[in-house]
Amino acid sequence: FMAGWGSRSKYPLLGALRSVAQVVAYEVPMVLCLVSVAMIAGSLSTSGIVHAQADRWFVTTPWGFAAFLIFMLCGLAEVNRTPFDLAEAESELVGGFHTEYSGMKFALFYMAEFLGSFAIGLLGATLFFGGWLGPVLPGPVWLILKAYLWLFVMIWIRGTWPRFRIDQLLSFAWKLLLPMSMTTVLAAGIWYYAPYPWGTFGAIVLLVGMFFLTSQLWASSSGGLESGAKSEA
Repeated sequence: FMAGWGSRSKYPLLGALRSVAQVVAYEVPMVLCLVSVAMIAGSLSTSGIVHAQADRWFVTTPWGFAAFLIFMLCGLAEVNRTPFDLAEAESELVGGFHTEYSGMKFALFYMAEFLGSFAIGLLGATLFFGGWLGPVLPGPVWLILKAYLWLFVMIWIRGTWPRFRIDQLLSFAWKLLLPMSMTTVLAAGIWYYAPYPWGTFGAIVLLVGMFFLTSQLWASSSGGLESGAKSEA
């Protein structure tokens, strides 16, 4: 935000304001997903979370898979990767918050974004894919490989999905990801305390039902916004 405001131009300022709104919107569901991980692991320590996955990775459970998908989408939004790169959309804001910067100052933005992408990949591997646990290879090698798999998926998505509109971007976080992330916490509790297989079945039914409900609400609200914009035009 300070970079966009310091450039003394309206387009970088708009891009900076979009970036702040995006970070605030997607931080909330991301943190709620981490609550379910800490709740099942019984620890806030990353080492404790990794050791809790010695028998089974969290991503292989119903609540863990849903939490990972939400975490992945929020991670894309946090580091301004497609389709969540509205803060620097060239088609709308010339170049976003780095419009008035060139040379090494311009390069620092991209270096920070790619470093953030790698950090999110390391965090996702630690929380959902067992961290450094793995056969044959040393632990650090497993952690790096899992993080690079995350980067591969991010680059793949960049070449596949189109951008959201800014209203769809924010409503996607508040109307779909936020209730789904809260549901993952409840599904994790059901999976942990209910006896097998009823806990797994209950978690799946809860997650699928909430997904269809929230997706319908989000689709209807996005369609209403789109029709309203067309009628206004």
